[in-house]
Amino acid sequence: MSSPAEYYQSLPPISKYFGTLCLIFTTAYQFGLYNIVYIALIYERVFSQFEIWRLITNFFFLGNFSINFGIRLLMIARYGVQLESGPFQGRTADFLWMMIFGSLTLLVLSAIPWFRSPFLGVSLVFMLLYVWSREFPNANINIYGLVTLKAFYFPWAMLALDVIFGSPLMPDLLGIIAGHLYYFLTVLHPMATGKTILRTPLWVQKLVARWRIGAPATTHAQPDRGTGVAFRGRSYRLGR
Repeated sequence: MSSPAEYYQSLPPISKYFGTLCLIFTTAYQFGLYNIVYIALIYERVFSQFEIWRLITNFFFLGNFSINFGIRLLMIARYGVQLESGPFQGRTADFLWMMIFGSLTLLVLSAIPWFRSPFLGVSLVFMLLYVWSREFPNANINIYGLVTLKAFYFPWAMLALDVIFGSPLMPDLLGIIAGHLYYFLTVLHPMATGKTILRTPLWVQKLVARWRIGAPATTHAQPDRGTGVAFRGRSYRLGR
């Protein structure tokens, strides 16, 4: 059995760094090391006082220490890691671009008054969950030991549970919108038309190469040809 340090080192880079930053920012806030107002997404301060760091830092706060915080962190550790080490294995630049595209989409959506949110970390995590559910639509998910359903429906089930337990609807919904937009542009539309609209920019590929992030793939998740259908896009089997 590997030690916690060995397990941490074995995690794929983007999911590992994102989860680590979320843990650091939230822990530091809990210990009173900073005021979350300084990292919140406040567009008035971004444009009038050029506090551009807010466009990035708001994604690393997942709320106070709570069960919900733990669940979001586990989502990164499980579904983000399975995505990056499965369909995106050996494609670190593509995975990073998915995160960047999702973040930009959420920033644009949050500029709309009805969608405005000072922190978009939960939405970005939910985007990861949504893309994972589309890549592994036939995986069986057990929710709190009460019900088992296909992963394709998992984001909607989590959204419903969040609403039932009093969490706000908007962060989850924004994540679903961003995730579906990415999946549509990179998978569904190319499958239907043969044309790819959204490609990973060269500067992202160069950034990953320069910083030597990630490693070449040796194995890949196998597409589940027997169960993937057109309206669901491609699908993969877990554990391969």
